[in-house]
Amino acid sequence: MLDYILQNWVLILVLLAFSITLRYTVFMDAVTIRRIYVLIVGIFLLSIVVYLEFLLAEQGTGRKLRVVLMAIRYSATPFIVAQVLFTLIKRQRWFLFVPAIVLAVIDFISIFTGIVFHIDEAGVFSRGPLGFLPYFVAGLYCFLLLYILFRRCNRQAVEIIPIVFLSLALLSGLLFPFVFGKAYANIFCPTIAIALFVYYEFQILQLTKKDSLTGLLNRHAFYADLATNPEDLSALVSIDMNGLKTINDTEGHAAGDNALVTLALCFQRALKRRQLAYRVGGDEFVIICHRCTHDEVTQLVERIRRNVAETPYSCSIGYSETADGAKSADALLKESDEMMYAEKARHYAAAGLDRRKQ
Repeated sequence: MLDYILQNWVLILVLLAFSITLRYTVFMDAVTIRRIYVLIVGIFLLSIVVYLEFLLAEQGTGRKLRVVLMAIRYSATPFIVAQVLFTLIKRQRWFLFVPAIVLAVIDFISIFTGIVFHIDEAGVFSRGPLGFLPYFVAGLYCFLLLYILFRRCNRQAVEIIPIVFLSLALLSGLLFPFVFGKAYANIFCPTIAIALFVYYEFQILQLTKKDSLTGLLNRHAFYADLATNPEDLSALVSIDMNGLKTINDTEGHAAGDNALVTLALCFQRALKRRQLAYRVGGDEFVIICHRCTHDEVTQLVERIRRNVAETPYSCSIGYSETADGAKSADALLKESDEMMYAEKARHYAAAGLDRRKQ
């Protein structure tokens, strides 16, 4: 026990600090916090498995137990990466874990067949025909996680840097075992724990600029960014959700929150380079376009309309453009709001509804 603590002291301290921080955070919802706790426990248990497995290897004893521990370790790594994805990316479903479950079954079958790994009577390890399958499955999860994170980020350095940091940690978990072998197996858990803790701290720092519900930039960031390099401002897009009050009144505020999150994802997926989305009010959003052409602005609006059309919700959109900063930000916002409100009025008129009650 003392030997385990000494070898994993850094990991223990990081996980303990992570747990204490989560205990007192007010910036994350309860579901996300619970999922992070699951990650912390999983990483801690995996570190025990790794320690016992290599202890038995050094002693040259307990071959049967060592094979079981190896099956657990090979299965746990993709599960942990899948749990990272399940925790950091909203709206993921349980079937995300299906590949990890299938791999775990194969790993435990390998105890008897050696199709993934084998340890002979002399204690010598060798890979089976599917020896690289655990790394392949973990790699798929890593790729999916990083792709979604990059896809949904606001393309600002404060968001890209922690994603790059997390990428390096996850990729090292896939590549370093082939370079350093057993030596790296003992630092896998601390690497993932530190990467997650650093990513979490970056997320906390970003909350001053991000809307906690939707993940978009907030009103404060909107006005700060408008004042930065105003000569690069080429267009503003105003968006207002239709019928949020009705959803809140009839289905509850949780349903209304879900609607806002769904629309925010639609906007985020529509963004290209030099386009940033903000939630500036309850159901009000604005997109800032820097150095974008007329075609790029109209194509952005069309992508938003297509994305929203795939949901049960709707929104009204308006936009205003300027050439070479000829219009002020205030003038642009006024024009785009006017276009948006005109569209909203047509929407409610066509539906025969009183906008004031919606």
